[in-house]
Amino acid sequence: MEIIYIVLHVLQSMAISLGVGSSTLAIVNFFVAIADGKIDPEERRMMGVVYVILRIAMVLILISTTGLLTLNYLSGGVASITAYTVAQFTLIFVLFANAILMTLRLMPSSVGPALQASSWYTFGIITALAAINLALFTPAQFLLGYATVFIFAVSLVNGIMIYLKK
Repeated sequence: MEIIYIVLHVLQSMAISLGVGSSTLAIVNFFVAIADGKIDPEERRMMGVVYVILRIAMVLILISTTGLLTLNYLSGGVASITAYTVAQFTLIFVLFANAILMTLRLMPSSVGPALQASSWYTFGIITALAAINLALFTPAQFLLGYATVFIFAVSLVNGIMIYLKK
């Protein structure tokens, strides 16, 4: 059982790293692609590759986080469901919902990329805090921090888009 726990933790760490990195590349690619006012086929192809990697990271994060929650629940019961656990699954839900809405072109480009990046970065931050036993936030504190990161990301992404369109 311990080996499964270790494998799931490593998988989760790798998935978060892959997600944060590919989310960063997705936004940078998006900025480069829109800088000249049009997205050409080569830019679209490169962005598509990054989006596939993002989807792989999302599936891996869902599998590993669900596996870890299951193992923790089996050994600790309801007490294993903490604000940190709720935060992780909130972020997973937002990542999947946003990806679906962006794929269906129902999420505006002024919000979608920033939501994706802020979700991945928040996931990385709370996981780093958990690794050093500092993920002691309440659900309200998590939501406030997540909203702050999202507002910053929306401001940054839209500011860069405005600059590039000039």
